[in-house]
Amino acid sequence: MGWLGWALLSAVFAAATAVLAKIGVKGVDSNLATAVRTTVVLVFAWGWAYALGAHGGLGRIERRSWMFLVLSGLATGASWICYFRALQMGDAGRVAPIDKLSVVLVILFAWAFLGEGMSVSKVVGGGLIAAGAVVLARG
Repeated sequence: MGWLGWALLSAVFAAATAVLAKIGVKGVDSNLATAVRTTVVLVFAWGWAYALGAHGGLGRIERRSWMFLVLSGLATGASWICYFRALQMGDAGRVAPIDKLSVVLVILFAWAFLGEGMSVSKVVGGGLIAAGAVVLARG
């Protein structure tokens, strides 16, 4: 399966995450809910890596990669904490579109920091995503 198939599966699981989390966070402190979810992700991710034999490469990760993976993990944790708090306070159908503004930010950050090209399709598509998020959040 290519990148598109994996990306589509990611979208399906992300959608399931929003709905399942909205149900699960009811009556639970959002920080505690994030901790429970993170523990499940931790066990699942290590189980997956072990099952596929990827865990053997742990000692070969370079220092620079460690640094950026740790920073990415911290950003993920902060995102999840904010996401669960938003879900606890708002409708999933309004929170999720705002969360997906991350797509627009990725386009901008990839252009600014990774040297990825900016194109008319990225500008128009990013603008449509932003406009759609605003429309859905206001609805």
